Amino acid sequence: MSALKEERSIPKFGAFYVLEARMKAMLKFFWVIASIAILNPVLYLVSIGLGVGTLITNNIGPNGIDGVSYLTFIAPALLATSAIQGAMDEVIFPTLDGFKWAKIFYGINSTPQTGSTIAAGVFLTAMVRTVGSVLAYSGILYLFGAMDSPNAYLAVPIAILAGASFGAVMLALASHVNSEDLFFTIVGRFVIGPMFLFSGTFYPLGTLPIGLQFFGWISPLWHATELGRFATYGHHINATMLVVHSLFLLAMLVLGLIFAFKQYTRRLAK
Repeated sequence: MSALKEERSIPKFGAFYVLEARMKAMLKFFWVIASIAILNPVLYLVSIGLGVGTLITNNIGPNGIDGVSYLTFIAPALLATSAIQGAMDEVIFPTLDGFKWAKIFYGINSTPQTGSTIAAGVFLTAMVRTVGSVLAYSGILYLFGAMDSPNAYLAVPIAILAGASFGAVMLALASHVNSEDLFFTIVGRFVIGPMFLFSGTFYPLGTLPIGLQFFGWISPLWHATELGRFATYGHHINATMLVVHSLFLLAMLVLGLIFAFKQYTRRLAK
């Protein structure tokens, strides 16, 4: 009787069963994930935040970038970058493993689990990692004095939203992948690279030529960075752009999950 009851609960709570399984698998690589979450921000802060920041301070002054220190200026961008990177890794590799490498999704799908619950479970696991990475990163930023604003904590939920939005889109895209080599090449060279360089991460987007600003306009990193700077130290944004930034991230999140759920279901039905 209890087994039948549990089987009936799977369609309703199936995503959490997948989350549990993925978390157990993730714990095997806990120290690797933790090292990435800690070492990456430290290296970026030392090389960019302190190294470049010192040059900027010496030449422009302590309040030369948007009226705040360089560390304060880049903190929301670095936090959002951490969230996006963590979410992307945690949706792409499990998806490829589930469909192509170990093909475990087909076994899971032979139970009452559906494509949607499997996709939701993978996404929830990615969000657990994203939240952990962002919290660790924000703690390091605070220790380095990069989050000295009274409202600096607001950058945390904004970064998590950025990670969720990008993770949802990458979940949908990864579920279509048959050739991972080509996929990784395209994502690395034409998505992650331009997004990181041309999203106003290290300097205001408006300082770029108008042709390159386009990359920022379609980048979740830029939208999250603008919201983070507004929330943490009062970066000037008009009301219309606040709505645009928020809707852009929410639209990515919703549409990404819709397409991911459909594609997971479609691919598992083959």
